[in-house]
Amino acid sequence: MSDGPVHASGRGQGRSVRFRLLAIALLPTLVILPLLLGMAVYRWNAKFDAALTSKVNGDLTIAHQYFARILENTGEQLVALGQSARFRDVVGQPQVLSAVLEENRARLELDFLYLVTAEGTLQAAAPAPAGNPRQDWPIVVHALEGEASTGVDIFSGTDLEAISPDIAGRAELELVPTTNAVPTDRNTETRGMVVHSASPVQLADGRSAALVGGILLNRNLVFIDTINDLVYREASLPEGSQGTATLFLEDVRISTNVRLFEGRRALGTRVSAAVRSAVLGEGRVWLDSAFVVNDWYISAYEPISDSTGQRVGMLYVGFLEAPFTQAKYTTLLTIAAAFLAITALSVPIFLRWARSIFQPLERMAGTISQVEGGDLGARTGILGVDDEIGRVAQHLDHLLELLQERDRQLRAWNEDLNTRVEERTRELKLANRQLEATTKQLIMSEKLAAIGEITAGVAHEINNPIAVMQGNLEVVRQVMGERADDAKTEFRLLDEQIHRISQIVTKLLQFAKPEEYAGFVERHAPAQVISDTLPLVQHLLNKTGIAVERDDRAERLVLMNRTELQQVLVNLIVNAVHAMPDGGTLTLKTSDSDRDERAGLLLEVADTGVGMSPDLLAKVFDPFFTTKRREGTGLGLSISQTLISRQGGKISAVSEPGKGTVFSVWLPEAS
Repeated sequence: MSDGPVHASGRGQGRSVRFRLLAIALLPTLVILPLLLGMAVYRWNAKFDAALTSKVNGDLTIAHQYFARILENTGEQLVALGQSARFRDVVGQPQVLSAVLEENRARLELDFLYLVTAEGTLQAAAPAPAGNPRQDWPIVVHALEGEASTGVDIFSGTDLEAISPDIAGRAELELVPTTNAVPTDRNTETRGMVVHSASPVQLADGRSAALVGGILLNRNLVFIDTINDLVYREASLPEGSQGTATLFLEDVRISTNVRLFEGRRALGTRVSAAVRSAVLGEGRVWLDSAFVVNDWYISAYEPISDSTGQRVGMLYVGFLEAPFTQAKYTTLLTIAAAFLAITALSVPIFLRWARSIFQPLERMAGTISQVEGGDLGARTGILGVDDEIGRVAQHLDHLLELLQERDRQLRAWNEDLNTRVEERTRELKLANRQLEATTKQLIMSEKLAAIGEITAGVAHEINNPIAVMQGNLEVVRQVMGERADDAKTEFRLLDEQIHRISQIVTKLLQFAKPEEYAGFVERHAPAQVISDTLPLVQHLLNKTGIAVERDDRAERLVLMNRTELQQVLVNLIVNAVHAMPDGGTLTLKTSDSDRDERAGLLLEVADTGVGMSPDLLAKVFDPFFTTKRREGTGLGLSISQTLISRQGGKISAVSEPGKGTVFSVWLPEAS
């Protein structure tokens, strides 16, 4: 009656061991690794998109600066012309003044240049006007009031005709039907976007006048191609991508290097409704993917306002999105294929390893169940396995042989006693019954002793996977870093359950001698430690565009805890990265060096950053001293100095403002 529950419990424990071993073998590969890989891919994808957006934003900044410089130069040139001695000499001579204006118009690459009085009288113009140009522009009004001014203005077709029919003809564009654009019933664009500048001058009779000039941006391909060449220099984009720049009058492309077909520029095409609404309607800068004429581009648009503050156009730069998208998907497919291939190769190996553990355990559990059922001849039969489980199985078979021999002896003694009991009196029968009771107790004691030895051996073996689980759990925490806080509850539950198993095993091992493990220092080649450290800070180096140079000449070894040496190197490299926020060169050198008649080696970490003054240099190793304000604790160099000093070494620094810093770490040679 008592055997049933025991067997059921044994089978349940067997299934539990199998399940746990399979979980240990497969959980990291099939669950944890895919989750980590998915999180890494998701974050990489976001960083990739952010990098593209950041690049196109930088491109727009360059284009904006060039456009602003055009406005500034035009204004400065007009002011200089109005204040020149030659201009003042001919200002009262209309015919000579017209020739001077034409000469300077060509020299300054202006499309028109004229002099007008405060009364609206046109004194001279180049080219000769076909009418009387408008004088109520804010730019001209400010100049007549004595203030030089430059801006962007939209001239109507009539305004351009009054200045020059040729200019009006250059400004006219046929509108091309464009996908995703706002519907319109217009067929042509006759307005012109003009860089409009005016400078105050004084006529010979003392009256105030304004020297007015302008550059028509419609079809101004030199202007737009210069922007494109500045922003997208040769080899600045990957193969297959193409950089483009465009100037819009409202939503119409009036100057662009975007092509329609056969090299024809997309003049007269229009921007999409979504971009128009965001940039012209809301005044926002667009930094996103956008459909440009006939393809998708990573695009940047910013509004252009005229001299009255109204949004009248847009400046655009962008590059083809397809090559980047293809590269992204190729990378993702490569990662997925590599993961599937590794999984397909590793899972069968893991299953075989797990099977080699739980099958012997199940055979031992089955053998014990057979012995409990009365089959004292049952054996595990595990031979030729020279690992811990194999030795435990062989020891179990030996104990069962001893148990069977004892049982045979006890049975022989019992038969002999039964023969004697039959020949003796009633009192002897009572003594025989007492002897049988004692015999049963002895059998149970022997069984318990054998099972105790087996349990101690098995418990000892359970300690090994517990240690592996604890170690790998710490590795997972370290790999996840701050993200480990997201699974803080799960990690706490795992720690509690592992601790619970450890406590149970400790109780089982009270019959055995506990093992102790301690850390130790090792001999290391400094170049190898540096190589293992660089991947830990590679993301910081990539982020700031820092180049790494190495000079490994040390042949000696250092005796130091590897983790502590890596900690020192990480602190020094991170400080160097912070000293070079705009990029630079990080130099890592190792060489053999003797100090105070002691053999040793020297590690140098040098940057080309901002450097430090002598006052700051004297305090860098003080605890809690930092120049990084909110980003640092001021303990990195202090802790590094403590770790190096504990090994008998020395750390020092040399720095010069504007020329960088060199940290030197000397360590004695490993004996």
